[in-house]
Amino acid sequence: MHTQGMSGFRGFFILWVGQFISLVGSSMTRFALTIWAYQETQSALALALVAVFGFGPSVLFSPVAGAMVDRWNRKMVMAISDLIAGFSTILLLVLFNSGELAIWHLYIVGFIASTADSFQFPAFSAAVTMMVDKKHYARASGMRSLAGFASSTAAPLLGGVALASIGLRGVFWIDIVTFAFAVAALLIIAIPQPKQTADGAASRGSLWFESMYGFRYIKERPPLLGMQLIFMMSNLFFTMTTVTLAPMILAKTNNDEILFGAVQAVMGVGGIAGGLLISVWGGPKRRVHGVFLGMAGSGLFGSVVIGLGNGGLLWMVGAFLAMFFLPTINSSNQAIWQAKVAPDVQGRVFAVRRLIAQITVPVGMVVAGALADFVFEPAMEPGLPLAEVFGGLVGTGPGAGIALLIVITGLLNTAIGLSGYLFPVVRDMETLLPDFEPEPAPETIPDPAVDPSPAVDGTSAPATS
Repeated sequence: MHTQGMSGFRGFFILWVGQFISLVGSSMTRFALTIWAYQETQSALALALVAVFGFGPSVLFSPVAGAMVDRWNRKMVMAISDLIAGFSTILLLVLFNSGELAIWHLYIVGFIASTADSFQFPAFSAAVTMMVDKKHYARASGMRSLAGFASSTAAPLLGGVALASIGLRGVFWIDIVTFAFAVAALLIIAIPQPKQTADGAASRGSLWFESMYGFRYIKERPPLLGMQLIFMMSNLFFTMTTVTLAPMILAKTNNDEILFGAVQAVMGVGGIAGGLLISVWGGPKRRVHGVFLGMAGSGLFGSVVIGLGNGGLLWMVGAFLAMFFLPTINSSNQAIWQAKVAPDVQGRVFAVRRLIAQITVPVGMVVAGALADFVFEPAMEPGLPLAEVFGGLVGTGPGAGIALLIVITGLLNTAIGLSGYLFPVVRDMETLLPDFEPEPAPETIPDPAVDPSPAVDGTSAPATS
């Protein structure tokens, strides 16, 4: 069946533009709601719960969502996901207009939107595989990273201006309009559905069987499993760095919110620069170098520099470099998986891949907070043994213990990245695992009674459509 609409890299670019515009609106809403929620509750715990409800379902539900994505039309899944997220914002607008909006509504709406995102990620990733040529996989992934960083960087500025001029109600309306752009982009492009492969046929069964297929698929391929275990550990330590950045800077500067905001802005610019680079460059020929060296660079030149820094300049340099390497890491990994996994099972395999890699993120949040408050900060008070040993590196007093924790997590992340070279099953995965290649169309042999003339090179003339 012929799929109507624009396809190829041009089609992907239109899809990317629509998703980028939608991301800007969503990021503005998150920024505005964060301010509203804190003004209403004056509670950091309340904000943390909003983050948990907005993140957890996208990972926990991903195996089931991935199985459904492979069963359904991926373009339809993406459209429905966007519409659900858009209707969630409409619900918040209605509640706000009626004066009934409460903090617990944000938990419910965050849960709904995050559940929709559990479908959006595998559907988008699998769709890109069908839309662009293999050589553009990393470039397309870099463009997606660019969209994410650019929208999150612009959101505080745009959201702040919008709140001051048109209020929270106006921000909701902007978000709703941007969702319409995302859906409109989907309507004018073509996303081919993959043909069934041997892997796809073997994976068919009940919803539970198909949901677990991603686990079995990755377990049976040690190179893929090894790579995701590296990501799982890297995400643990990187999360511990990012979640403690704010309290470290605020503690060391006596709550200088302007300086903290500047560091956050530079961090976003680093991600944008990295996304632009990978979008133009396309990444290293051997993708594993982009993953391993990117992790090491982010840990050593990003997190370690942040922890050792004792002022805005070094914090900004470290924040920039911590995020600069991320698009190369993620794009290189994405390109490997897109090349190795059959398109008709990518939904469920990519969903489980995401679960393995990100399951340590909430763990890192909790562990980092506990270590900072109860171990490192008290131990770095002047005169204590740990302060005597490391005080020359990170200082003493408020924020010094967190700085030491960030240095340690940065070094661990560097070690995790470089450790990939120690395991041949992961280091050589691009040669150990064959790329997926579609089965060639059967050769057409002309009927001599109809077409007695051979092709110029003596072989059968190819069929044309």
